[in-house]
Amino acid sequence: MSNLTGKRALVTGGGRGIGAAIARRLAADGASVVINYRNSAGAAEALAHELAGDGRRVIALHADVSDPAASKNLVARAADIFGGLDILVSNAGVEHFGSLESITVADYERVFGINVAAQLFAAQAAAAVMGTGGRIVLMSSVSARIAVFEHSLYAASKAAVSALVLNLAPELAARGIAINAIAPGGARTDMSAENGRNYAHPALRDLPPQTLSRLSSAWGRLAEPDEIAAAVAFLASPDASYVTGSTLAVDGGRL
Repeated sequence: MSNLTGKRALVTGGGRGIGAAIARRLAADGASVVINYRNSAGAAEALAHELAGDGRRVIALHADVSDPAASKNLVARAADIFGGLDILVSNAGVEHFGSLESITVADYERVFGINVAAQLFAAQAAAAVMGTGGRIVLMSSVSARIAVFEHSLYAASKAAVSALVLNLAPELAARGIAINAIAPGGARTDMSAENGRNYAHPALRDLPPQTLSRLSSAWGRLAEPDEIAAAVAFLASPDASYVTGSTLAVDGGRL
């Protein structure tokens, strides 16, 4: 049996990219999974259909987790469908690049609303329905600890996520729940294709994409989404029973 057999999981932002890879890995390890999506209904429904079976249920549910009420309702629906919830993976997030002068209140509210508040309130709702052995995994980023040109707002939001898991750890440990974060580096996704070049200094952005990839990590390449998912699966598993309050870097040895 896989090490997540019988577990019940919710993955936010699970319709595509890293979120889809996480949903696929948790299901492969035996968990029943709710795949949350906001815009990618077709992809989420197709993925749910692909993964269901072998004693596990996989269901796609729409919710805009930037709305705390919608996030709370999503968790309640997942717990109702499965009769409880063991794992939350809060993957939904939004990227942002912009100079200090260009940042607006609307930018701040959007980035922190999705990257920080949405994760906080998803964790709050999940912890309320989890029992001993519950696992919460939030999504930070390598950006929280590296300097990137005109990336301050996004980086600050991801640093806040790491601070959240560190400080929620002792509180949730009293309930038998572990909370951690993943900090990916560059991964081969649609978001990376759209924004990856922005991670290089402007003086280097004319370099070929393969050169930029080689410069980004010790491995000299981007991560595959499955590699990020494997780290999430570890934190969600019994093998991580003594890991809490940590942010696990999955960045290929970021240079």
